[in-house]
Amino acid sequence: MKNEYLDISDEVQAALEGGKAIVALETTIISHGFAYPDNLECAKNCEKIIREEGAVPATIGIVKGKIKAGLSDTELAYFAENKNLPKCSRRDLAAIIARGSYGALTVAATMMACKMAGISFFATGGIGGVHRGAEHSFDISADLEELAQTNVAVICAGAKSILDIPLTLEYLETAGVTILGFQSDDFPAFYTRKSGYPVDYRVENAEEAARIVKIKNALGIKNGILITVPIPEQDAINPVYINDNIERALEQAEDKHIKGKALTPFLLAELQRTTAGKSSAANKALVYNNCRTAARIASAYTEI
Repeated sequence: MKNEYLDISDEVQAALEGGKAIVALETTIISHGFAYPDNLECAKNCEKIIREEGAVPATIGIVKGKIKAGLSDTELAYFAENKNLPKCSRRDLAAIIARGSYGALTVAATMMACKMAGISFFATGGIGGVHRGAEHSFDISADLEELAQTNVAVICAGAKSILDIPLTLEYLETAGVTILGFQSDDFPAFYTRKSGYPVDYRVENAEEAARIVKIKNALGIKNGILITVPIPEQDAINPVYINDNIERALEQAEDKHIKGKALTPFLLAELQRTTAGKSSAANKALVYNNCRTAARIASAYTEI
């Protein structure tokens, strides 16, 4: 059923009708993940990689009061150039749409939009999760709740290493979310290939991952599935080095009383500064790798 608040581009609509592979992309990574013009370059490269792998990219954001699946070049540039766009999760969608404005979608909101549009695969950098110190702050990303209830396959480099990964994995286990490791037994920690915690199941190729998604859907399992892809080895950051920088960034955030949705953008910016750009370069590398893997899995899924 058509939703009056959903706008699907001609290219994405044609792919949906033709049964072609589609990979969704979020807009928070554009507006809040990188500085301009790196963010625009990253957004364009993600779409280019997905097309090179035979799939159709669908970057999703709120444009003039509608959720738009498949942004134009002009719209991509708008999201890249305007750093003050609201960061929209599930709780923000109705309010931002009612205002008729623009909004950058988080992982959770992008998953919602995928379900509305009929898109099964979504590539991102890393999911949100349980924040360090959540036993006091109760700071848990809405991404986890969305994975618990929204049937979309999310391809990512694990959870951001600024988070409490063991508690994040406990939450996902309780929610019944299957975690696949793409050519890896270990849950990746964004900037590093291993967290020291196992995934549920290892898969060796796109076809195997696609087959699991297909069977999951045929069984009527309605929550999401997480397909984790370690950052390429040559782009990974030494875990001791990055964790030291994360700890200092967290101390800065606490001193400045930065919490909630402002926390992750602050921490990423602080890591960009203290690592002299190493974290940003790694972030781009893992996002590109995730896009390539997602396109291959989505293409394999259409062929089953």
